[in-house]
Amino acid sequence: MSTPAGYFTAMYEGAEDPWGLRSRWYEERKYALTLASLPRPHFRRAFEPGCSVGELTRRLAGRCERLLATDRVPEAVERAREATRGLDHVEVARLTVPEEWPGGTFDLVVLSELLYYFDASSLDRLLRRTVDSLAPGGTLVTVHWNHSVPEHRLTGAELADRLGGEEGLALRLDHREEDFVLQTFTRRTPGEPPALSPAAYEGLV
Repeated sequence: MSTPAGYFTAMYEGAEDPWGLRSRWYEERKYALTLASLPRPHFRRAFEPGCSVGELTRRLAGRCERLLATDRVPEAVERAREATRGLDHVEVARLTVPEEWPGGTFDLVVLSELLYYFDASSLDRLLRRTVDSLAPGGTLVTVHWNHSVPEHRLTGAELADRLGGEEGLALRLDHREEDFVLQTFTRRTPGEPPALSPAAYEGLV
């Protein structure tokens, strides 16, 4: 990850829930929209890197047979484990992406409030690993804050443009608000036509 690890460690040392993921209505509503964007009721195996304190993880768990949630910060991993205690089909582990990546394939990958922390080369590698780990027809969900922040290299809209050019992904939903951009993609199967551009979805959602 391009943003130094010390930035995140300091955030968790200073607060139990540094981004207010458990308390802000903005987050609650965004999580509901994220789950509503999933094209199927259940997924076999899902991956959520950058899970933070596990608030989205808890909600995703109800839609997945198996769910792997990871974070690079030990304090975040412990808090996410506490949040998912009793959910035996959920595994929370420490992992630094894209350098480290789980084996096997997933039919759901969720990248929430994560991608703007990477520089261009690391982002390219992370997205390639994401696509390669998606089963054919598998779903990728991305959702990101859409305002400029000193620690963020890209806004949600800029990330949406970047994702639209990723080989192997077909755009299925493009939902944009003032504060965030939510997209879903599927892994294209051989012979499937190229994805529509995000501009083709304007005004449809």
